[in-house]
This record gives sequence, structure tokens and C-alpha cells, in this order.
Amino acid sequence: MAMNLKKYTSVAPKDDDSSRAKFVGENLNFAAKEAYKRLRTNVMFSFADEKECRIIGITSSIRGEGKSTTSSNLAYSFAEMGKKVLLIDADMRLSQIHKIFEMSQSPGLSNLLAGVSNGSNIVRGTEYHKNLSIISAGDTVPNPTELLSSRRMSATLELLSSKYDIIILDLPPIDAVSDALIVSGLLHGMIVVTRQNYVDKRALKSAMNQLKFHNVNVLGFVVNCVDVNDGYYKKRYGSYARGGYYYGKSTD
Repeated sequence: MAMNLKKYTSVAPKDDDSSRAKFVGENLNFAAKEAYKRLRTNVMFSFADEKECRIIGITSSIRGEGKSTTSSNLAYSFAEMGKKVLLIDADMRLSQIHKIFEMSQSPGLSNLLAGVSNGSNIVRGTEYHKNLSIISAGDTVPNPTELLSSRRMSATLELLSSKYDIIILDLPPIDAVSDALIVSGLLHGMIVVTRQNYVDKRALKSAMNQLKFHNVNVLGFVVNCVDVNDGYYKKRYGSYARGGYYYGKSTD
């Protein structure tokens, strides 16, 4: 597994807890929308058969690299092109998706996997797009690893695959816990999110080694918080920055 896998996108907002929703969908500026569309296109070309539901995991090596923002906008981008999309917050230790979409954390995935909910009220729609549904992380539990590795988790994804075109899982960072690696066997591919001038090279190398050891199909990297006024990216995004479209932050 080479470390020079293709970079799928290079634009994302930074952390701003007071207004996370402004970093999703139509609230993004032109450059950001185009970056996520390119990411969507590259993901689509990673698979030969578009008729089958694809389950994609999004992770990072460490916390704070923008994986939840990337998960949310990739899901929205697929919904925008007419795909029926389900976004699952599988980071039950430090969930963010419910904050981004301004909804309650519970009931959610943990409630379903623990058997305390029958699932009828787990999948929720969002005002952002009619084709986008969300399963939040649910109540905080002491054993997320056990829940994610359970037969109920695999059965749940199998059932949901018959109802959606794309399922995206927002997963915990690899160097923090083993959750993403445990779920990897249920995925068609994994996207690794990194953040410019933030990612720890040793942590990223460790994460890639673990993914390789588990034979995970890594689709590529997303690079967040790129300085659009620097070198190559200045040529691509400089005019949008001058036009008032520039931004530079990301949530995770």
C-alpha cells in the first residue's frame, strides 16, 4: 500500500463549534463544493459496478483532521446527484455528525446495536437534502468496539444495503482506537483524511501500516486545510479567494 495514493480533495473548513452547519452542502463556497464533487467523482470511478450499494468508511490517523466534515459533505454530494445516501456516525466515542446536522445524538447506532431500540426511529431525514438520511451515534456506551464487531452490526449493514445506493461511515481515528479496523471488513473501501501542517507523519505511517496489515482497500487520501495562497493551490483557488470565496477551517 503506497503512501503516495491519489489526493482526492484539498479544501475544507476549520473547527468552529458555534456554526458547524455552515460547512455542509449549499453553505459551502464554490471552491469547496467543487473539491467535494471531485472527491465524489473519484470515489465513483473506484468501483466498476454502480448498481451495487457501496459502503465507504472515512477515518484519519489522529483526531482533528476533518473526517466528519468530509463524511458529511461527501454524503451530501452523492445525495445531490440523485443517489439515495445513508450517513452513519460510527464514532461512538466522540460523535460529531449530530452536531454538524443539528440533531439529537440519541437514539442512534449504539441503541440499535445494543438491542435497546428496534430501529424504527434510528434513521432520520435531514432538511439539507431529501436523498440524505442519517443515523447518529446514539447514547455513549462503554463498549463501542464490541458493538461494532457484533453480528448485529454486519446484519444491519446488510439490511441497509438493500435500501440505499451509498452508505458512508464516519469512523474514529485509527491511531486512537481499533474501531475503524474492526469495521473495515464490512466496507468496500476506506478514505483516509489528513490535515496539512497538522498531521503527525509517524501517526499517519502507523495508520497506513495497520490498514495494510488488515488488507483494507484504501481508496485514497483527502487533504484538508490546504493554504490556497501557497504554490499549486494558489493557482487553482487564488481567484476564488480574491472574490470572497476563500475559507480555511475544518471540523472533525
